[in-house]
Amino acid sequence: MSQKNKNSELGLFIILTSLFIAALITCNLIANKFVTIDLGFKTFIVSAGILPYPITFLITDILSEIYGRKITNRVVISGFFASMMVLFFLWLGSQPNALASSPVSNETYDTVFRNAWRVMAASMIAYLSAQFLDVKLFHFWKNLTKGKHLWLRNNASTVGSQLVDTTLVICVLFVGEWSTAAIVQAIIDGWTFKMLCAFIDTPIFYLSSSYLKQKFNLKLNEEVVL
Repeated sequence: MSQKNKNSELGLFIILTSLFIAALITCNLIANKFVTIDLGFKTFIVSAGILPYPITFLITDILSEIYGRKITNRVVISGFFASMMVLFFLWLGSQPNALASSPVSNETYDTVFRNAWRVMAASMIAYLSAQFLDVKLFHFWKNLTKGKHLWLRNNASTVGSQLVDTTLVICVLFVGEWSTAAIVQAIIDGWTFKMLCAFIDTPIFYLSSSYLKQKFNLKLNEEVVL
């Protein structure tokens, strides 16, 4: 393989990893805000953090398909440590008192970020469980179908992992604060919305995987070795 191809493979990996970590951290930072999304046939009540979250699963599926399970799991772990670093600096930023002339007061800072530790703790528990499950299920279906039926492994892996993710996040955050009915409804809304996103991103996954396999001259079930 030419050096140009190797550079392209590494460059794409760095870009995908960067986008993955950026989307993951954004999810955690905006997760405190709950919004309604009206799609006509149904109005979903979801955390704003759910909006960039499907991107993380699309990227891990592309990484799994092109770079393999081991590399993808390393990216998942990298995302965990990046989130922990953000959580540390959010805490550190709350320790000194704000100046009287500061555009952001102590109260404003605390209002926005006071639940960040709880949100991130819940997200990280769910994140590690769901992402590792997603990667495992993706490769289970890939081996079972002998590398065929991209749509099946893309959606089948996401269905299970997103249910685990949504259930864990909602339960850790709201058990004891919301009624059981409200928690169940939040899980259903969150999971259903994520499934719609998963079905929508299937063509993107197909096109991306097909293009990258052709670009990197990958055969059926062959993966890039970094």
